[in-house]
Amino acid sequence: MFENHKIIKFEIVTQERVVMKEMIYQVTVPTKEGEITIMPKHMPLVAILVPGVIEIKKENGEVEIASVSGGFIEVLRNKVVLLADTAERAMDIDEKRAEEARIRATDNLKNIRQFDAEEYASISGAIAKELARTKAVIKWKKIRKP
Repeated sequence: MFENHKIIKFEIVTQERVVMKEMIYQVTVPTKEGEITIMPKHMPLVAILVPGVIEIKKENGEVEIASVSGGFIEVLRNKVVLLADTAERAMDIDEKRAEEARIRATDNLKNIRQFDAEEYASISGAIAKELARTKAVIKWKKIRKP
């Protein structure tokens, strides 16, 4: 659909696996500085990812949604790599289980009597991750509706 000079090699990689490896037209990611969209010939950069939804426009015109819990994005001349703490394609996420996990994490946060900074950060991170997963599934379902 797009000309070769208007596509980017794109990868989402976690410690466990390569989540996605595609030729894409653009990707929108959540960073510490805000949401950014990368298109062909974008200037090189490295940024910190925050929990959220990734929107990918593929070479064939399809849109794919994924969630990320944090990590880094590296933009090179014609390649974008997301080094993610965790990442999942929205189509692979069980919405009910993600919402249940978010509720459990929120309940755990409410039940902490003494706020140990490390435990608080861990639970807050879990809440953000599950919320991102839930949002990714909801967005994916909206795109897929006929």
